[in-house]
Amino acid sequence: MEFIREFWHFIKVRKKFWLLPILIVSALFGGLLVLGEGSAIAPFIYTIF
Repeated sequence: MEFIREFWHFIKVRKKFWLLPILIVSALFGGLLVLGEGSAIAPFIYTIF
């Protein structure tokens, strides 16, 4: 939790708000790969990449 607070402070101070969409999309894709790894939809996820 400390990392998120520190990162948010960095974004506010340095005005790097363009980083937020990149990190959100990366986190969503990462979560999709982790959750879909052991399921029946895994072959469909891997064809996207």
